[in-house]
Amino acid sequence: MPDVLQLWKKLTPLPQGERLFSIAFSQIAPYFSTVSPRFTVLEPNHVELVIKKRRKVHNHIKTVHVIAICNGLEAAMGALAEASVPADKRWIPKGMDVTYPAKADTDITCIAETDPEQWTSEDPDVPVRVRGVREDGTVVVEGVIRLWVTPKSPKTRR
Repeated sequence: MPDVLQLWKKLTPLPQGERLFSIAFSQIAPYFSTVSPRFTVLEPNHVELVIKKRRKVHNHIKTVHVIAICNGLEAAMGALAEASVPADKRWIPKGMDVTYPAKADTDITCIAETDPEQWTSEDPDVPVRVRGVREDGTVVVEGVIRLWVTPKSPKTRR
């Protein structure tokens, strides 16, 4: 996988750089492109992206479907993990636990956050805090995506 943080730093100064990065990132895991995420912040331990409220992500009541938001949250988490995990470790998601406290009736900002010490802990279970936020600041989805973070085998270390 390309160095996500390095790619972000290279592309974002360019015109349409956030858009170019978002498209490139969605090619890593093509399912992410179903919500057309637009990354706005990417740094170790904190990532934000926006999902536009448009027909392709609507549910039957014309709000942003919670599964589309979860897809955005997982994309934010994946970028966060790639920007934060130490080079001698690998990660894989192992579960997501979310609640839906409000309707998602605007564009949604998906946020993933961790603390730096989580990546160096001996505990392989790393919880990533995630939330989806409406334009007025109301949290519409919140929860945790749990990662399994383990040392890379000597053969896969770079």
